[in-house]
Amino acid sequence: MSYVGPDSQPPRPPRRFTGGPLTVTLAALVPTCLAGWLIYEATSGPGGDEPARTLPATSQSAQGSSPAGPSSSASGKDDGKGDKGDKDKASDEPSATKPPKSSSRPAASGPLKGKVVVIDPGHNPGNGKHTAEINRLVNVGTHRKECDTTGTSTNNGYTEAQFTLDVSRRLRTLLQSQGATVKFTQDGDRPWGPCVDERARIGNDARADAVVSVHADGSAAGNRGFHVILPASVKSGAADTSGIVVPSRDLGERIAGKFLSATGSAPSNYVGDGTGLDVRKDLGGLNLSTVPKVFIECGNMRDSKDEALITNGAWRQKAARGISDGIVSFLRG
Repeated sequence: MSYVGPDSQPPRPPRRFTGGPLTVTLAALVPTCLAGWLIYEATSGPGGDEPARTLPATSQSAQGSSPAGPSSSASGKDDGKGDKGDKDKASDEPSATKPPKSSSRPAASGPLKGKVVVIDPGHNPGNGKHTAEINRLVNVGTHRKECDTTGTSTNNGYTEAQFTLDVSRRLRTLLQSQGATVKFTQDGDRPWGPCVDERARIGNDARADAVVSVHADGSAAGNRGFHVILPASVKSGAADTSGIVVPSRDLGERIAGKFLSATGSAPSNYVGDGTGLDVRKDLGGLNLSTVPKVFIECGNMRDSKDEALITNGAWRQKAARGISDGIVSFLRG
């Protein structure tokens, strides 16, 4: 069949081709190439100068690659965060290996769990600078006496206040390791005091199961050894020890026995007739207490042999151990 149009020319004689299979192949490829060119035009950019397209930053991060195109800082602006800010933020998140900053160490468990012990380190390192305050009189039931004193010291200047804080802190560690709740009347955290009546009140308000006031004596040279002071039966004014005399003696006897065993120190050779126990009614810290309480004089700071012990850290650790063992024995019955 032939088509003859207005611009047509007379038909030419047909040409004969010998490469028939090649003609068929070309005819088949033309539509395919045309279709590919149309798809390219529809999807490509306006020209070869356009920057290569990149995936959004979040997609690239997910794939673990860095951006192929301009970074967020290409504009010349700095938001002040960057990678460091992201790391800091991540470090604040709780994890299995790093507890939150607000977490606190759980209370220790042990045989003294639920027990409250008040430790009363005698005197205060700052008392000497506050003589007017510590010299004022307070009511201790049977009479009025000084708020507090400076305490004694060794001949070489190691003060009783330093000694009592050191032993008390060692004692606290030992008791806390067994689960006790330990409170101090002072921990070198106040300029002076407290007064003897306040010291008693701290133990009372804490409803302590036991209170121990730690001291060292200032007697004459040659007087050696420790002794534990127990409350006498007193009922006068604000003082009423009737409810604590018996349990306080039990506490004191146990501390005396354990202190002797732990330190090897002998009971006092000048107080208590060799028992290491002394009963007194003139101490406001005992008179005003409503919970079991004793004092311990760990040795005589004015005797050179006792001084050698008192100024030795290893011995002070033994002293703390002896007091702790006595308290534990008392609280466990």
